[in-house]
Amino acid sequence: MPLDRLGRPLRDLRLSLIEACNFRCPYCMPADRVGDDYGLDAAGRLSFDEIETLVRGFVRIGVSKLRLTGGEPLLRKRLPELIARLAAIPGLDDLALTTNGSLLARQAKALREAGLRRLTVSLDALDPALFRRLSGGRGEVAQVLAGIDAAHAAGFGPIKLNCVVQHGVNEDQVLPLVERFRAGGDVLRFIEYMDVGNCNGWSQAGVVPSQALRDRIHARWPLRALDANYRGEVASRYGFVDGAGEIGFVSSISAPFCGDCHRARVSADGRLYTCLFAAEGSDLRPPLAQGEDAFAAHLARLWSQRGDRYSELRAADAPRPRRHVEMFLIGG
Repeated sequence: MPLDRLGRPLRDLRLSLIEACNFRCPYCMPADRVGDDYGLDAAGRLSFDEIETLVRGFVRIGVSKLRLTGGEPLLRKRLPELIARLAAIPGLDDLALTTNGSLLARQAKALREAGLRRLTVSLDALDPALFRRLSGGRGEVAQVLAGIDAAHAAGFGPIKLNCVVQHGVNEDQVLPLVERFRAGGDVLRFIEYMDVGNCNGWSQAGVVPSQALRDRIHARWPLRALDANYRGEVASRYGFVDGAGEIGFVSSISAPFCGDCHRARVSADGRLYTCLFAAEGSDLRPPLAQGEDAFAAHLARLWSQRGDRYSELRAADAPRPRRHVEMFLIGG
């Protein structure tokens, strides 16, 4: 199995199924920068056949975990059909999907029956007015909560709930989110606001460090550190001392984890990005057309050339790319 230039294996693939989204969250796809009509036509996206061959090639060089992303992946037509094909690939041990949850209520059962194993739902606020504003005026928190309930009824659990915390925007939602979900078996994860993409106007002033959030939560509900489930796990884990579940913190700004990063990302049009903060991607469609063997060999060569460690360079204030691929093209 190939190692990159820093000795990191490839274990985890994030695959975007669609670049379009029904929300316009300001930190990802702000409405004033990305129009309502944004998106490729269907022919611009990888077909189901191409996706299956692509995933099989990645599995051959070490990938065992696949997360389907977007945009909003539940907008992709005939999604359960694709899930069933991917779930049948030998060697793929984990198949997950990240969604904004607004379309989940009517799809959760079919996704589970097709073989999807895990779900992550983005949830940045419980307050209905704030949630609506943070979705660009397009989302209703009641629909997301109904989607979470439907996912539980379909057999998903625990569900990961991701909240991107921004200073002066949704900090006041942290404790209400913890209070609502901490004893229900799902896992809240608070994510530092990151400089992903180019259109969100990111500023360091908008970042709320994970340590500050941990202290705030710990003062209300005492926490204890938990061991990672596996090397390279993105979130640091904490359990509630009273036994009411766990939460996590993703600290790309204050505590970069590049050294253990074993993730690759592929956009809906078939471009490989070896870092969330990459500026350019490699077109996988030509080697993909040569078949699974040739494609796997091509991937191995690309991965062996990887040397990305953007967040560590940012932390050291070292030279690094100033333009990045937009997050809605490759998922979070």
